[in-house]
Amino acid sequence: MDARFSSVVPFGAVWAQGNERREMDLIERILNGDLRAVGRLITMVENATPEAVAALKALYPHTGHAYVIGVTGPPGSGKSTLADRITGELRELGKTVGIVAVDPTSPFTGGAILGDRLRMQRHSLDEGVFIRSMASRGHLGGLSRATNDVVDVLDAMGKDYILIETVGVGQAEVDIMRTAHTTLVVAVPGLGDEIQAIKAGIMEIGDLFVVNKADREGAERTVLEIEMMLEHGQSDDGWRPKIFKTVASRGEGIEALTHGVLEHREFLFEEDGHGRKRRERTRWVLRGLLEERLAARAMACISRRGGLDPLIEKIAARETDPYTAVEDVLRTLGL
Repeated sequence: MDARFSSVVPFGAVWAQGNERREMDLIERILNGDLRAVGRLITMVENATPEAVAALKALYPHTGHAYVIGVTGPPGSGKSTLADRITGELRELGKTVGIVAVDPTSPFTGGAILGDRLRMQRHSLDEGVFIRSMASRGHLGGLSRATNDVVDVLDAMGKDYILIETVGVGQAEVDIMRTAHTTLVVAVPGLGDEIQAIKAGIMEIGDLFVVNKADREGAERTVLEIEMMLEHGQSDDGWRPKIFKTVASRGEGIEALTHGVLEHREFLFEEDGHGRKRRERTRWVLRGLLEERLAARAMACISRRGGLDPLIEKIAARETDPYTAVEDVLRTLGL
């Protein structure tokens, strides 16, 4: 071989090295709080790119420091305004904040219908606040599959607090309990069956209950109903959920609510609840990833065997049954 070419690195290796350098540069910029780099990685996370997974692996050792607050409740309860006001209180305390607003998914684009929340735009020029809207992608728990990854990105960039505002689909919205350290359940007087929706499913997830728009008629009755339901509930960790009345549009009651969040945070750290919450979230994320990867491998196996259509035809013709078909696929995978 000509000596001039003996040390030439193959093109593929050069490309891989360049890609690795870009990835490391992106990670370094995120750790330094670069907003553009954070936004770019979140987009990669939402698109489920291989580069996003590699970046998340590298960032994971730098996570575990942010305190996560979940805000959930029915549509129209003022969750966005509450998140905005709480952010203002935390900024007054000198804390940095990340906000993840999980919106309904557009059936046409797959993106978030509402986009970045207009009510939060007063913080858009504040370098200590990062706001991102995400599509729920039809996930019934109220959280996008990528939400936990985005929380890790904001955690790694150094945010002290991360607020997650969920879609607001009532009783199905329990995933937030597994993600947040403190969960705020928002109620509003005069929404009819809204208290029934709380009773039906999300009563157990609230660490703090917020009766927003408390200047409306019926606010005291709503507080009383929540108190009565809490009387019949049981706490596993010794925390007694508190109820706050707010008028978020005017900023009333927000300071007390924020101090309630800080009080629950202090309780968790004293009782090792923070560690317990971290382990619960880790278990949930790990199970979700396992289910996702196993399902993807099963579908790849089915594709290699001709896809779903032949199986569907056999099942429809009663030549086999769905259970046996699934067992055959799992057997092929060695499971």
